[in-house]
Amino acid sequence: MEVNLEELVAIVERAKPALSAEEHTKLVTAMATLASTTQIVAELIAQLQGKKTSLERLRRMLFGSPTEKTEQVLGEERAGAGRQGAAQRASADGAPARKKAPGHGRNAASAYSGAEHIQVAHADLARGDACPGCPHGKVYPLEPPAVLVRITGMAPLGARVYACDRLRCNLCGEVYTAAAPAGVGSEKYDASATAMVGILRYGTGLPFNRIEQLQKAMRVPLPAATQWDLVNKALPKLVAAHEQMIDQAAQGTVVHNDDTTMKLLELTAEQRAAVLGEDQASGRTGVFTSGIVSIGEGRKIALFFTGARHAGENLAAVLERRATTLPIPIQMCDGSSSNTAGDFETLLGKCNAHGRRKFVELIELFPEQVRFVLETLREVYKTDAEARTRQLSPAERLRLHQLESGPRMAALKEWMDRQLTERLIEPNSRLGEAIRYLQNHWEGLTLFLRIEGVPLTNNITERALKRAILHRKNSLFYKTLNGAKVGDVFMSLIYTAELNGVNPFEYLVALLRHPLELAERPSEWMPWNFHSRLARLQAGPDPPA
Repeated sequence: MEVNLEELVAIVERAKPALSAEEHTKLVTAMATLASTTQIVAELIAQLQGKKTSLERLRRMLFGSPTEKTEQVLGEERAGAGRQGAAQRASADGAPARKKAPGHGRNAASAYSGAEHIQVAHADLARGDACPGCPHGKVYPLEPPAVLVRITGMAPLGARVYACDRLRCNLCGEVYTAAAPAGVGSEKYDASATAMVGILRYGTGLPFNRIEQLQKAMRVPLPAATQWDLVNKALPKLVAAHEQMIDQAAQGTVVHNDDTTMKLLELTAEQRAAVLGEDQASGRTGVFTSGIVSIGEGRKIALFFTGARHAGENLAAVLERRATTLPIPIQMCDGSSSNTAGDFETLLGKCNAHGRRKFVELIELFPEQVRFVLETLREVYKTDAEARTRQLSPAERLRLHQLESGPRMAALKEWMDRQLTERLIEPNSRLGEAIRYLQNHWEGLTLFLRIEGVPLTNNITERALKRAILHRKNSLFYKTLNGAKVGDVFMSLIYTAELNGVNPFEYLVALLRHPLELAERPSEWMPWNFHSRLARLQAGPDPPA
C-alpha cells in the first residue's frame, strides 16, 4: 500500500478534534521524523544506484570524513597529482626534496626521558688501556655510548608486602616487632597510587571498574570503591592548585572556550537554581563540560567546568578574577552565542575551522564551490604555519597575514557575496547556509588581520575537550556535582601539565605529598615552577616571613 505524506497529514488534521494537544503534537513530530528518514533513505538508494558511487563516498555520507585535510577532502587523485608535479618541479630546479613530516618512525632513545638510565662500564677495558686488537694503540672513551632500550611490563599500580619479624619473650610475653624499612609510611596507599588512579581515570578515560579488573588480573587488587575514595580524598589537597590556575588563567592574553554536553545524574533543581539563578534555571535543562584554555607569557592553562553553565558563563566567572589594569583579552570561540562572556568585554575572534567544516561536509554536493573555499583557506593556514616556523613576533605575524592572507580573505568574501546576490546558488540550500555563516561572523573570522596575536582557530580547546568526551564515551556520566568537581580538577591539572611539557604523574605526586606547602604558596606549585620549589624544600626550610 502506497501512502504519501500529504495523505497522512490530512488524516491527522481530520482526527485533530478527537485528540488532545499533546497527542496531536506527538503525531505531527512522528510524521516529520518519518519524512526526514524517508528522504535520507531515498538519497542513499539514489547514490547506490549511481554509477559513480563508491564505498568510500558512501562511508563519508554515513559517518563523515575521518580527516578534514584539504587534500583528503578534495580527493586523492588531485592531491597525488599535485604532490607529483611539485616533486618534478623541485627535481627540475635542483631544489632539495621536502623533508618527511615529524612524528613518524621509531622513537629515539632520547624520547625515553622517564626511563631508568643505567651506565654500563666495559668489563675488561678502561681509558688508556692497551688496545687488544693492535700492538701499540690505546683505547679512549667514545661518545655517544651505545644505547639499548628495553621495555618491560608491569601492573599500573604495584604493591609491596613487608613481613616484619615478631619475637616474644617466653617468660613475660612481651612481643617485639621489627621496624619497617626507612621511608615506608603508615598509610597503605601512597600518594603515587592516588596520582596514578587519577591519571588513568581522568587523563586516559579508563573507568574505575576496568582498572579494578586489570589490577585483579595482575594479582594486585584495587576495588573501584577504593579508587574513588583515593581521588575524592585527594580533592581538598588539590583545590589550592586548581584555584591558583584559575587566577592565573584570568590574566591570559588569549582565552579559548567551548563546551560539550555531559550527563549528571543527581543534579537537582535547587542546585541548578543556586548556580544559574531562579530566572534562568526554570528554562534550562542541559548539563555541559566547558573547556577554557588560557595562553599568556608562553604558558598554557587548561580548565574544565562541569555543570549547568555554558562555556561563556564559565569564562565570565574566570574573568571576574582578571586584574583591572590589564588590557582587554582576546577571546577565541565558535559562532555560538552561548560562548560569549556576558558583560565582560573581549576582543571576540571566531574559529575559522568551524566555518570551514560547514563546507567540508558539502564536498559531494557542491564540489567546485567547496574546492574554491578550501583552497583559499589552505593558503591562509600555510601563511600561519610559516609564521610559526619562522618564530615571528605577534606584530610580524600580523604584517605577514595582512600582506598574504588579506587579499585572499577579501577575494573569498567577494566570491561569497556574488554567489548570493547574483543568485548563482539557492540561498536556502546547505551551501547558502554555509556561506551565510561566514558572512554573519566575518568580523570575528578576520580579526587576525587587524589585531596582533589573534589565532585562526579554536582547535586547542577542541583537543582539550576530547578528555571530557572520552570520559562521556567510556563512563557515560558523572553521578553527583562532587564527582564532576573531582573530574574537573584532575583533568585541569593533568592537561595543563601536559600542555607545558611536564610529566603529570610527577606533578600530581608532588602536590599530594606537600599539601601544607601548596596551601601556603600555591603560586609556587604550578607545573612550570614546582620543580624549583621542590629543590628549595630539599635544601632546607624556608626562612620565616
